[in-house]
Amino acid sequence: MATVKRFIAGVICPRCAEMDRIRAWEQNGIRYRECVSCDFFEQLPIEEQDAPELETRVSQARQDQQSSDFQPVKILDPKGR
Repeated sequence: MATVKRFIAGVICPRCAEMDRIRAWEQNGIRYRECVSCDFFEQLPIEEQDAPELETRVSQARQDQQSSDFQPVKILDPKGR
């Protein structure tokens, strides 16, 4: 069974700076990346740990919705009535 190597869209090679030339694949618990334009090659162990979720505007909104620190708002009449 052959390993499927897939191109990663939008990635720039750290060695030759060409865009869309990096392909990646996984084999035996190791993630590989290589550039088809130069001799760049990288091996990365696949970490099975649950990585913490990155904080983004979407995850911040989700956290704000879970907050129960609500306070009533009192609207004041600027004319003092």
